[in-house]
Amino acid sequence: MAALGTARCLLRSYSRVKNVPKSKQIFLNCTTRTLCSGTQDNAPSESAKPQFTDPVVQDILTRITGLDVPRILKPLQQERKPPTYKLMTDKQLEQAMELAAEQAKSQLKMPPVLPERKPIHDVLSVDKVLDGMDTAKYVFTDITYNIPHRERFIVVRETDGTLRKANWEERDRLIQVYFPKEGRKLSPPLIFKEENLRMVFSQDRYEDVLDLCLVQFEPDSPEYIRVHTLTYEELEKHQKYNLLRSTRHFGGMVWYLLNARRVDGLIVDMLKREMLQDAVSLVSLFHMVHPHSESAQEAARQQATGTDLLKIYAQKESQRSGYIELALQAHEQIDVQSSSA
Repeated sequence: MAALGTARCLLRSYSRVKNVPKSKQIFLNCTTRTLCSGTQDNAPSESAKPQFTDPVVQDILTRITGLDVPRILKPLQQERKPPTYKLMTDKQLEQAMELAAEQAKSQLKMPPVLPERKPIHDVLSVDKVLDGMDTAKYVFTDITYNIPHRERFIVVRETDGTLRKANWEERDRLIQVYFPKEGRKLSPPLIFKEENLRMVFSQDRYEDVLDLCLVQFEPDSPEYIRVHTLTYEELEKHQKYNLLRSTRHFGGMVWYLLNARRVDGLIVDMLKREMLQDAVSLVSLFHMVHPHSESAQEAARQQATGTDLLKIYAQKESQRSGYIELALQAHEQIDVQSSSA
């Protein structure tokens, strides 16, 4: 009976839309065209800035992430068993190492970086005759298996007779009920409270937090973005970037720092670890993301490459130019000594 009542309500809502006077339909169509034309006018300025999913951006982020195979394929905590040994020829060993590298690369696929999703406030109908007939809300969910979850139709009947689309929190809970995702809880674990996160961060378990966050929340949810922001800020504060190197979360951290124009610490860290080419790639990506910065314009004017990019960035953009210039001088002295030896 409840399903029949919902169907009737939806049919009534459809008839109301269908019977809208033609003059109003024409007005709506004109308004839509106007909005679309405005979006098209603004499209070039938006598309000028590279996006996280662009192939060139993904290529640079993947390169500076690194490929530490033993770290990526580290064994999980499990029952201790005697080790097993296998004799291999040189060719078999080479094939095994190539296979391990491919497996490691597959585990470095970066999670998506998305803008926060917009709230849902769509009211379908208001039936005052149902006001006060029950003390609980009713939720109706389309559980067809071949429908993407983002397109799944979920509505809520309020106790006052209002029929509305379910908000994001309700959608996430109901989809988890009907289509449970392994590792996800109906209620977020207490670890995601800020005071508990601080305690976990003090143990340097940043990767564990981000892994759990990826399972528990959708990438465009406010909680997902909040946890990632707190984690990146803590890593930047203590300059512990290496804890995410050779993990799938390193690229997201770099992208966050790039958009915030706060990559000085990461560049210095790369130079200290003798990752000169990674630092050059990072500055190149900075110039792509901020093409109107003074550093990017000067680099374009000089057509600078290699360490010249770092020198221009240090002079025009960096707030820690002294550290970068000293690191470059030390690197150049090492090159001179090695070439003269």
